[in-house]
Amino acid sequence: MMQQIQRRSIQMADCHLPADLPEMLRRVYHARGITSMEQMQRDLAALLPFNRLNHAEQAADVIRQTMHADGRIVVVGDFDADGATSCALAVLVIRAMGHHNIEFLVPNRFEYGYGLTPEITQLALTRQPDLIITVDNGISSHAGVAVAMAAGVKVVVTDHHLPAKTLPDATIIVNPNTSDNDFPSKSIAGVGVIFYVLLALRARLRDDPVFNAPNMAGFLDLVAVGTVADVVSLDQNNRIMAYQGLRRIRAGRCRPGILALLEVAGRDYRQTQANDLGFAVGPRLNAAGRLDDMSLGITCLLAEDVDEARDLARQLDDLNRERREIEQGMQQQAESVLRTWRFEQAELAWGLCLFQADWHQGVVGILASRIKDRYHRPVIVFAQADDGLIKGSARSIPGLHIRDVLDGIATQYPDLLSRFGGHAMAAGLMIQQAHFAQFSQVFDQAVRERLSRDDLQLTLLSDGVVEPHALNLDAALMIRDGGPWGQGFIEPLFDDVFDVVNCRIVGEKHWKLVLRHHSGEPVLDAIAFNQVEHLPEMPERISAAYRLDVNCWRDRQSVQLRIEALQPVEAGMDHAST
Repeated sequence: MMQQIQRRSIQMADCHLPADLPEMLRRVYHARGITSMEQMQRDLAALLPFNRLNHAEQAADVIRQTMHADGRIVVVGDFDADGATSCALAVLVIRAMGHHNIEFLVPNRFEYGYGLTPEITQLALTRQPDLIITVDNGISSHAGVAVAMAAGVKVVVTDHHLPAKTLPDATIIVNPNTSDNDFPSKSIAGVGVIFYVLLALRARLRDDPVFNAPNMAGFLDLVAVGTVADVVSLDQNNRIMAYQGLRRIRAGRCRPGILALLEVAGRDYRQTQANDLGFAVGPRLNAAGRLDDMSLGITCLLAEDVDEARDLARQLDDLNRERREIEQGMQQQAESVLRTWRFEQAELAWGLCLFQADWHQGVVGILASRIKDRYHRPVIVFAQADDGLIKGSARSIPGLHIRDVLDGIATQYPDLLSRFGGHAMAAGLMIQQAHFAQFSQVFDQAVRERLSRDDLQLTLLSDGVVEPHALNLDAALMIRDGGPWGQGFIEPLFDDVFDVVNCRIVGEKHWKLVLRHHSGEPVLDAIAFNQVEHLPEMPERISAAYRLDVNCWRDRQSVQLRIEALQPVEAGMDHAST
């Protein structure tokens, strides 16, 4: 899909940020709604206090009582990177506090499905727990919670997913998105929620003669990984936790498993940025849950021995390679279907639904994300489940709250959805295979009612041009260090016109370029990932939307343009189109 570049309307006259802040950062921060430098504070002192998260202290009391009774705690996690880091965090911190009667259990998505289902609860009960703590799940687990409570086992639910109209009857529920919770950071990840509960528990144990009160800052590496990998919005609170975790990773003061995962991905831990957590560490952890068992990923994060961590990381890397191969095959099949649709129909559906019986359950989410990125419309990809059901993974675009869409469909067509849950941008669901055609039509209609045709046009918002003299390493370092950047606090994107000095294809689908600014200077290296299909022949002059990147090679740093979109420019044009 052709990407339209649109420059932000930035009125610097309204900017009240300090005048001594570099102009480039003033412009970028102002465009992202930052009105004071207090909003950019990244010290732990600026973190929201744990007592702002409703019910965190009550949850801490329940955990503390269990610890004092030497009760057995079973942590039930989720099979993605947020769930894995949440699970590892809970186990490591409670052990560091001096309670070792704790273990974890994570459902295999192919046997038990998502969350604290009755089946996974029955498995947990065989371990004779006194307390079950859910992390990154549980808010929709009414039946599983009921089974545990009926067996006399307390349940503390810690979750961040959007709740249904009714909540499970657990001992305590900690979720910033329940109606009785006024925690300001509604976008906190599951790992952040359990981190806050553990902060409250540490406060309870500060004067406890039996247990320890460890420095919780030492566990922020896990919080950073889960927060970034789950693609939650990086509000100030999430940025603080991500920034502090990244600092620890870059200093090598982090879990051996995280270092090992960066190593197998070919990343230098000393240069780790948020992107590395999202595109190197996160996918390798997720590969365990997608293809095998997330216990492998959690065990890697729990590993104390470097050699053990490296061995586990290599296994995760192998699974990730296998996942990529499966994904590529599925993507080719999906593109073939979509080409047929485009040939037979006037236009693609606004809300796309795809299903093939042999597609892999663990990979449909990635495929949905790839198709969403390519066609810029909400996508649900289904795979075969059991008992006539198919399991779908949904991804949305800005302007469409995907869980609300599913909720509306469930209300209007009560028999169409077997179950669903999720966020604004991602969700999961189950339907009867026999209902696929009807659901596809209903979903497309629901999307059309909520979006306009303009919403389907992919528009990249640019922060404008960078003066040629500022296209240098110092500016790239300043931007890099001004983050962390990510969802909801997007990395700066600039645009301009460049002459192509040299070009070559690398990795079959990426352009490696040498560019000259249209004014004549400077000459810059650039990389355009996945752009060969869009632009198979490189013209002499291009309009490019790019990010200022720091390229590290053999301990040397240089500026590089990371191109997000490019298109030919007619000879004689000396400015980028808007």
